[in-house]
Amino acid sequence: MAQPSLLQELRTQNPLVHCITNIVVANFQANGLLALGASPIMADAIEEAAEVAAVSSCTLLNIGTLDPSAVESMIAAGKVSSIKGRPLVLDPVGAGATAFRKQTVTRLLEELDITLIRGNAGEIASIAGVEWEAKGVDAGAGSANIEEAARDVARRHHCLVAVTGETDIVTDGDRIIRITGGHPLMSKITGMGCLLSAVSAAFLSVGTSSPIDAVAYSLAFYKRAGELAAELASGPGDFAVYFLNALHQMDDEAIDIDKFIIEEGVAK
Repeated sequence: MAQPSLLQELRTQNPLVHCITNIVVANFQANGLLALGASPIMADAIEEAAEVAAVSSCTLLNIGTLDPSAVESMIAAGKVSSIKGRPLVLDPVGAGATAFRKQTVTRLLEELDITLIRGNAGEIASIAGVEWEAKGVDAGAGSANIEEAARDVARRHHCLVAVTGETDIVTDGDRIIRITGGHPLMSKITGMGCLLSAVSAAFLSVGTSSPIDAVAYSLAFYKRAGELAAELASGPGDFAVYFLNALHQMDDEAIDIDKFIIEEGVAK
């Protein structure tokens, strides 16, 4: 009998995804996880964050709208998630935008055993300490070698790093996978990257045998959903609706892995 795919496993297991996230994207993130086949729980109170992490399949830490109490909740939940052996994903939104964000990301990486850092080029460059002109929480622009910066961050923090943009990359510090595809409308919806971090966490929870491949699959899946939504959308407003539908309706046949994933310039 053929082994079930990651997507089939996810929809069978219906992983509980614990999101300590930001107020801008919480609703979109929860609806996206539900559409995918996962089960979201948005619990950021310090009184319950660790308890929720203990029963969740994975935990996402998103620093988009920071406050000191949320940071403490992230630390408490993250420690329990690691003790339980569950994937722990960090989305360092606007990591270099303010001193508070920089300090928070530094603390989270020092105190927690992060499984995956998922961010844009500006955020990963900030963590790596390389020159880059980020624009608030947007990726910005720069001349640094982001692939090398990602590899450096992955090695330094013993985790996976995914940098998303026109071409996504994911690395464990040695191996690097590039993922093509997607559509420009994906950059016109707030929370698209934040939802992707949660989707990657969900796939990591069922792809424990090869975490880097699970992340690469999640990135390819997400880009293909964007393409399918764009075929029906007239603009950003209905694109968001069609995107949620695509997450719900897609199956393995909709994703041509050979088209989307290229490793070290060689078709996988």
